[in-house]
Parts: sequence; structure tokens; C-alpha cells
Amino acid sequence: MATRMPIAFIGHGSPMNTIEQNQFTAAWQRFGASLSPPKAVLMISAHWYTRGTHVTAMQTPKTIHDFGNFPKPLFDFQYPAPGDPLLAERVAKLLQPTQVGLDQEWGLDHGAWSVLAHIFPHANVPVVQVSIDATRPAQFHYDLGNRLVPLRDEGVLIIGSGNVAHNLGIMDWRTQNHAFDWAERFNTVVKHHLAEPDHPSLIHYDRLGDDAKLSIPTAEHYLPLLYVIGAQTEADTLSVLSDGIFGGSISMLSVTMG
Repeated sequence: MATRMPIAFIGHGSPMNTIEQNQFTAAWQRFGASLSPPKAVLMISAHWYTRGTHVTAMQTPKTIHDFGNFPKPLFDFQYPAPGDPLLAERVAKLLQPTQVGLDQEWGLDHGAWSVLAHIFPHANVPVVQVSIDATRPAQFHYDLGNRLVPLRDEGVLIIGSGNVAHNLGIMDWRTQNHAFDWAERFNTVVKHHLAEPDHPSLIHYDRLGDDAKLSIPTAEHYLPLLYVIGAQTEADTLSVLSDGIFGGSISMLSVTMG
């Protein structure tokens, strides 16, 4: 009988984590080393925020450098993992009745490859991305995650990549290890609800007060977490891979369940 794959939410932070070694990237590396080799990775990245739901369906996804004002080595970085068109079709079928577009244009954005570069550094595991429909409510994204559960028994590793607190507008680049009180509190609240687990509170994050409003000024970095907990089962045990606040307002919380 096949072993059920775990699921993971990775707080990816700055694209520079791709080429840096720190406590967060070390945790991602340990996670990758602990895994039985998956058949493929299904990635939900904060950086593919669309109208409608789409899935990458090309054989050879390109490496997308979707950022600016970073050093040249980051723009030179390539993550040549293959795609998996058959998995893309399987995902589209599982997500019915939601209409899913089979995308031939996107590729892998930095929310995907900045973490996969540490989890699977040889880029030898096929990767498929699912986009986040910006027009739909939080419950919709959780429900899609729930429909993806069968993939875990088919050798597919589901990863959400974002940040549970992500407020670039007031980030403090000068004191990178500083945490604003509200970001620290909200990060703690999220960990509490993950440990319970209390999925309704995580889905309805807009009811969690001013700390949530400051931590989630826009939803795209938080929503990957909902796909991951949507794919969680009662048998899963939560483990924290890494934690901390970067630049005052960016949560680097990463967790796995399995």
C-alpha cells in the first residue's frame, strides 16, 4: 500500500532565500531530506494570483523571475524541474465542478522555486502549480484543498507557499530580526488554530481582529495555507518546521502535517 504523502505550508519570505543559507532554508532542506521521494509536487504559490483557477500543464515549465531590484545571481537562477501534464489533468478533474484552465504559459514563479531549490535541490521532481482565484472567498480555497486529498495517496506532495503575515508596506528592512507586536501576536494565533486544529477560525481570518488586518492587507500570501489545511485529515500530526518574523511584518512560519 502506498504511503500517504504529508502536506506543507512554507513561509517563503524574500526571494533571496533561494541563494542564502539561514535558519529557514536549513529547515526546508531538512524537510526535503526527510521525505520519501514523491511522484510530483503540487504547488500553490502566492505569486500566481489570477481570475479563475488554472493549473500548469506544460512538459517543461520555465523559471519566472517575477520581482525587481534584486542581485543578478537571483535573476540568473534557474530551476529546471519538469512539469507533469497528466497530473495537471488529474487536478482539473478533482477540482470539478470548478472550471480549471490547463495553462501553457505560466511556469514556476519564485514562490515555488525559492523553496523547492532547498527541498529538492536537484530539480528532479516534477512540479505542477495551481493558481489562486482572486475573485473567490476564503472558503472556496479551503474547499479546493479538500478536493485534492486523493493526490496524497498517489505520491503527490502538496505545498502551499506564502506567509501568514505579509505586510510589505510597513516592513522594516533595517532590523530584519525585529517583530512588530501585532505580527507576533497574529503568528501565535495562527499556530494555536493550526494546533487545535480549528479550521473555521483560519478560514474566517477576517474575524480575528486588527492584528489580522495588519498581517493580511491583501489575501494572496495567506490563502495558500487554506489549501493546505483543506487537504489535512484527522490522522495528520502538525509539526513546525521553522518560525519567526522577518523585517517586523513577514511571518516565516512553516509547518508540515502528516
